[in-house]
Amino acid sequence: MKAINQLKTFQRILGDYPAETPLSKFLPGFYRQNKQMGSSDRRVANRLIYNYFRLGKALWNTPTEDRIMVAEFLCNTQVNSFLQHFKPDWAACVGFNIDEKIDLVTKTYPDFKLDDIFPWAGQISADIDKTAFLKAFFVQPDLFIHVHNGYDHLVKAELNKANVLFKDEGNGCLALPNGTRLETIFPTQHWFEVQDYSSQQTANYFKPNQWDSWWDACAASGGKSLLLHELEPNIKLVVSDIRESILANLDERFRSAGLLKYQRKQLDLTQNNDQALHDYAFDGIILDAPCSGSGTWGRTPEMISQFEPQKIEFFQRLQKTIATNVIKFLKPSKPLIYITCSAFKAENEDVVDYLVKECGLKLESIEVLKGYHNRADTMFVARLQR
Repeated sequence: MKAINQLKTFQRILGDYPAETPLSKFLPGFYRQNKQMGSSDRRVANRLIYNYFRLGKALWNTPTEDRIMVAEFLCNTQVNSFLQHFKPDWAACVGFNIDEKIDLVTKTYPDFKLDDIFPWAGQISADIDKTAFLKAFFVQPDLFIHVHNGYDHLVKAELNKANVLFKDEGNGCLALPNGTRLETIFPTQHWFEVQDYSSQQTANYFKPNQWDSWWDACAASGGKSLLLHELEPNIKLVVSDIRESILANLDERFRSAGLLKYQRKQLDLTQNNDQALHDYAFDGIILDAPCSGSGTWGRTPEMISQFEPQKIEFFQRLQKTIATNVIKFLKPSKPLIYITCSAFKAENEDVVDYLVKECGLKLESIEVLKGYHNRADTMFVARLQR
């Protein structure tokens, strides 16, 4: 009976869920309207709906009830009552490796194809292992934090006290189980930032010098700026974003982290900003460009079913426009750090090729940050010189 009620709740959520809305925003509202659901009920509902979307476009025309059984089998490694009730034969095999489980699914559903999960895999960057990238959608990414210098021992002590298992990835990066309630362990935290593993790795490409002038052009919540400031506290920093509300959140995050000396500007980088930046010349520019976000869809798998492939070309045009507009404020022989959280070649290597061939930049280094090896996001970073 319990498993049947869980299925009905899942069906209600799926039926009420509006497309183009992140699950992370929709689900809290759904639970507020259904206060009878306890914490255990919410955890199961979260698992079912996220796992359902982890199938991407696979078995798209198969009944919903069948798809959720397949998803539960492929995305779980431990037996649960839901799978035991509806698919006891699969529940007995839930500990099999992913290839064995895919074989079992294919015998029941011959139309199941791994390529259908992310049907644009033919357009991803060449350095990405396509099979590993696709299989990673069955695994929930970890929660990563970046610990500020000097607070490592304090953070680890509190995590140990709370019996939270963590993995030290080096350079201040800790991997925690997804769903860890950091706000209960660190009620007034200023010791770390929540930031994906791959995002933290982009800092290896910054290489700032003391007293340099840097511009974080699409700063968003300021995560890259904080990494930059930690590498070299004595830089002169300008941050900008198109959204004032985002910059207000950035201010709060910077205050909490102790970053107090910086300039902020609300800029639309698709437009000419010569007047706002006429007397600026930078020793380095970080361009964490707007993109499809396809490298992060392991965290937001609902995006796969909502994505339209023509958006790739839209984002590529946007990236080229913004990059062209920002590099004119870069001093000669100084670096542009081009970053995306996309897996698509058109947003990554193709934009870099454009910057080299059409804008005269020189490519210094380039890397696809393969998050699927670390239960993290897949990202792209290139360091170019004017």
